[in-house]
Amino acid sequence: MDSARVASRIMFAIAWCVGRLPLAWQQWAGDRLGRLALWRNTREAKVARRNLELVSPELSAAAREQAVLDVLRQTGRNAFETLRVWTRPRADNLRLIRTVHGSALLEAAAAAGRGIIVAAPHHGNLELVIEAMAARGPFALVYRVPEKAAGDAFLRLARGGENIELVPAEANAMRPLWKALKAGGTVGITPDQQPKLGAGEFAPFFGRQALTLTLIPRLAERSGATVLFVYAQRRDDGLFDLHIEAAPEAIASPDVAAATAAMNAAVEAIARRDLRQYQWTYKRFTLRPPGSGETSPYPPDCR
Repeated sequence: MDSARVASRIMFAIAWCVGRLPLAWQQWAGDRLGRLALWRNTREAKVARRNLELVSPELSAAAREQAVLDVLRQTGRNAFETLRVWTRPRADNLRLIRTVHGSALLEAAAAAGRGIIVAAPHHGNLELVIEAMAARGPFALVYRVPEKAAGDAFLRLARGGENIELVPAEANAMRPLWKALKAGGTVGITPDQQPKLGAGEFAPFFGRQALTLTLIPRLAERSGATVLFVYAQRRDDGLFDLHIEAAPEAIASPDVAAATAAMNAAVEAIARRDLRQYQWTYKRFTLRPPGSGETSPYPPDCR
C-alpha cells in the first residue's frame, strides 16, 4: 500500500471518530470553532470579512463583525457535519433531511429522460445533496482534485459511496458527463467554483464581476438536459431542508454571457435566503476581468 493510501486511511479513521459524535455535540463544536476562528482572526475570518465588505457594503462595522461570526459558526458546523456524512451509512445521513421541497420537479425531469444536471451551490451542506441524489441512482459528481495525492485518496474514500462516480474537474470532464446525460442519468456540478482564467466567463455576482464556470450552460445547451438547483439548508433545529428548484431558462442559452449571468443570479438568490450559510470563506473574486485594471480585492494576509 503506497504512502498516499496509508495517509488517507489514517485521515479517514480520524474523521470516523469525529463523525460518531452526537449531532448536537458536533454542532456545538462547530460553533466554538467559529468563535475561535474570529478570535484568532484566521485566514477564513479575514476572507469572510472581506467578502462581506464587497457584497454588503451597507453594513456597519459592528454588524459586519457579527455577520462574520455567524458565517464562521455556520462554516464550523458544516465542517463537523461533513465528517459525519462522510463516515456514516447513507440511511443515517438522509435522516438529517426533514423536508424536501420541489421533489415533483426532480420526478418530472427524470420522466423526461433527457438527463438531469444538478447545480449544487456551496450553500448549507453540499454533502447531504450528494447523498440525496445518489440515493436515487447513479450520480456523476464533478470535483476539484486536491493538490496532494493523500488528499485525493481521502476524498475518494469519503465520497465514494454507492452510486457515486467522481469526475475530476479537468479539461476532459465533459466526456463522462455527456455520456451520463445521454443515457438519461444525473450529474452534479458546483456552479460557484472559480475556474482558471481563460476557462470561464465573467458574469455579475452580488454586484461584482466574477469568473464563472461555463460547464453547466454548455452541457445544458448541447444536451437538452434539465437543470435543477439543489441545496440542503440548515434549519434552526440543526436539521436540514432539501430544496429543489428549477433553473432559469436562460441557463441553457447559446449566449454564454447571458447563461452565466442567469446562473449566477440563481446562486445569489439562494445565498440570500440565509447569507450565513453561504461559503464566504472562499475567495470568489480573486481573478479580475482582463483589461479592467482591477487587482484582486483580497489583501496578502488572506492567502
